[in-house]
Amino acid sequence: MSTALQSQRNRSYAIIGTGAIGGFYGAKLQQAGFEVHFLLHSDYQFVRQRGLRVDSVWGDFTLDSLNVYNDVHQMPPCDVVIVALKTTRNSLLTTLLPPVIKESGAVLMLQNGLGNEEAIAPIVGPAHILGGLCFICSHKVGEGHINHLDYGAITLGEYAPDYHPLGITATLRDIAGDFETAGISIQFAEDLLLARWKKLIWNIPYNGLSVVLNARTDEIMGNEYTSLLCKQLMQEVGAVAAAYGRKIPESFMQKMLDHTANMQPYITSMKLDYDHHRPLELESIIGNPLKAAIAKQIPVPKIAMLYAQLNFINTQIKTTPPLPSS
Repeated sequence: MSTALQSQRNRSYAIIGTGAIGGFYGAKLQQAGFEVHFLLHSDYQFVRQRGLRVDSVWGDFTLDSLNVYNDVHQMPPCDVVIVALKTTRNSLLTTLLPPVIKESGAVLMLQNGLGNEEAIAPIVGPAHILGGLCFICSHKVGEGHINHLDYGAITLGEYAPDYHPLGITATLRDIAGDFETAGISIQFAEDLLLARWKKLIWNIPYNGLSVVLNARTDEIMGNEYTSLLCKQLMQEVGAVAAAYGRKIPESFMQKMLDHTANMQPYITSMKLDYDHHRPLELESIIGNPLKAAIAKQIPVPKIAMLYAQLNFINTQIKTTPPLPSS
């Protein structure tokens, strides 16, 4: 791989998906002095005229002057492209990525689920591909308006074909340094696939059940039957991960259960999508792990049932028009 990325001391960033995640991290990078270019859609004119507002537990701020675009072909090629789209829109990346990434650059996938890095490899060619797992509570609450409620750390790992572990690369260290300059805590994942499976230990039960049960995390954990169901779903995820050579100890699963039981009431990202009548990130978070289980002939009856239930709900979302706002 090219080392040109490591030689640059002031990297430029492109944000593909300026929502609760991409908008927040992009704004923090610009606030720290980095060159950032934002791709927007529905609120392009608003942000272009009035800027981007971030209400944050770390301190509120507004960026009055930004590099904003509604056409990817108007954006300059950048050293690092951050993809923060919902995975339901990843089919657009074939068109969106090539114009904005330098040949020696990197793509950072700040997305939930499994297989996202692998899917873009044919699109970006020799570029470095990184995966980022965001541990953050952040919502987009209006045009050009992001509300950051808590957390914010990112776990970073670099992708190689078949998710072969690469360890901590120079590319990871350089980009991590930029985020840390912007006040974002970074942890390194020597094995990106293991990190993805560990995130799915939480994402599959809580995202899925929050929609099926129409419940917050505290409501799920406050009931003995559904809290047990979370544990059973975690154990199924762990069994699939083990089949791919990634062992996740029971102690980690218990830590996730305890953490969720003790944290503030939380509405998951999938539940927010459901509440706002948006398509669910079903395939990346649950469908792809289920396919991985089937490929290894690992029985996961609870994940399979959850996937079937969410498929029905997702179909209803796609076919039923949203209620008009009052």
